[in-house]
Amino acid sequence: MESNGFLSRQEVVCPPDLLRRAAGQGPAVTAVVGADYPVVLESVRQAQAVGIITPVLIGSRSGIQVAAQRMGWDISGFEIVEASGEASAAQVGADLASSGAVAMVMKGHVHSDTFMRPLLAKEGGIRGSGRLSHVFHMTVPASNQSIILTDCALNVAPNIRTRIAIVENAVTLAHKLGNAEPRVALLAASESVSEAMPVTQECEQIANHFSTSELSAEAFGPLAFDNIVSTDAAQMKGIDHPVAGGADVIVVPTIEAGNSLFKMMVYFMSACAAGIVLGGKVPVLLTSRADPPAARLASAALGVISVH
Repeated sequence: MESNGFLSRQEVVCPPDLLRRAAGQGPAVTAVVGADYPVVLESVRQAQAVGIITPVLIGSRSGIQVAAQRMGWDISGFEIVEASGEASAAQVGADLASSGAVAMVMKGHVHSDTFMRPLLAKEGGIRGSGRLSHVFHMTVPASNQSIILTDCALNVAPNIRTRIAIVENAVTLAHKLGNAEPRVALLAASESVSEAMPVTQECEQIANHFSTSELSAEAFGPLAFDNIVSTDAAQMKGIDHPVAGGADVIVVPTIEAGNSLFKMMVYFMSACAAGIVLGGKVPVLLTSRADPPAARLASAALGVISVH
């Protein structure tokens, strides 16, 4: 057992509210890429048991059947698509999504780059007219609060135009989660706009864009992290704005900032990170191979909510 005193020992919990919302939508046919792995199948079983997905299992047929048998799960009623190797399984998932045969695609036990490559292809992938972006819906145990982090996994160093699309995708999801006017914080290292820190200027331009937009949301920035999460910190710095200390969405400037932020919440706070890619023909459930079943289940629930 690890002895790092910063790591949380609490169990990761899938937020009940997310499951309730998803269960009310009915099951979504979901391609599970790389399903021949026990942790993946356990997540799929849980999602199917609560009525939010109907799985199409992609991978080694024998591996899937053996893993299911060891779990005591009867999968005879589900479609299994034989695929040899990660690349083949990923291509099958992308083809099913592109053709409209499935409503969602779930990443199983495959490498993220291999999984995403055919999905992002210009021909035969999931790209539509919008911009693809990734969101994490974050919750912590024993709390009813949630926060959306974006983009932590797909867009590496998004420019202003891309970050505007990232905000739009996140706000659309927030609306589907029942938040009629989400508060969007644009993260930087400082709340002061400075030429020496170009990200602060970009945040200001994005905030100005949404000040005249018809999008039902309140976007504000630049804001340093303390001013995003703490009203006390914001007040001490003279920041008087509804987003300061009360953000529903945090938009990060780079993938490094987002990746670090979400992983700190996961490892230090036992946060449940439900991760999906939005903006394409179908949502993509993009989780880590190290994620517990609770996070995979939450991702499936979030995907179902985003579809409707």
